[in-house]
Amino acid sequence: MLPLVDEEGNLTGAATRGECHDGSKLLHPVVHLHVFNRQGKLYLQKRPAWKDIQPGKWDTSVGGHIDLGENVEAALKREAYEELGIQGFTSEKLIHYVFESEREKELVFAYKTVYDGIIAPSNELDGGRFWTMDEIYESLGKEVFTPNFENEFQKIFMKGNNSSAT
Repeated sequence: MLPLVDEEGNLTGAATRGECHDGSKLLHPVVHLHVFNRQGKLYLQKRPAWKDIQPGKWDTSVGGHIDLGENVEAALKREAYEELGIQGFTSEKLIHYVFESEREKELVFAYKTVYDGIIAPSNELDGGRFWTMDEIYESLGKEVFTPNFENEFQKIFMKGNNSSAT
């Protein structure tokens, strides 16, 4: 079960993942973690072809649902470990906002970290790699990335807020 929330993150109910992704637009919370290395490159994960949403596209380093009864920080640490095998990192909150697609509506809590340890993508992913900011800028709008990632990247890293990048 996933929590349902209002736009401030207050619990309003619960629903299954399927109910949240069936076009109902039930607002549910998710976490995103942007993982940078010390060279300022951003790690992106590749979504596998079997995913029901945005298969085969490059996406935020870490992204996942907050479980019912779980807080944002716990979800962030759990998802980072489950998806990339990373732990012991310090995160910085960047933004929270509502993202809506034709299938779902999410309350996104986005964070960043600088991490130079070993990254071991799980079988939930089709691998991943570090991208330079120039590589990302050159690929925006070309169907390379998920709409969620492009939207968030533009909100956080393209508003002249260069200090957010590293």
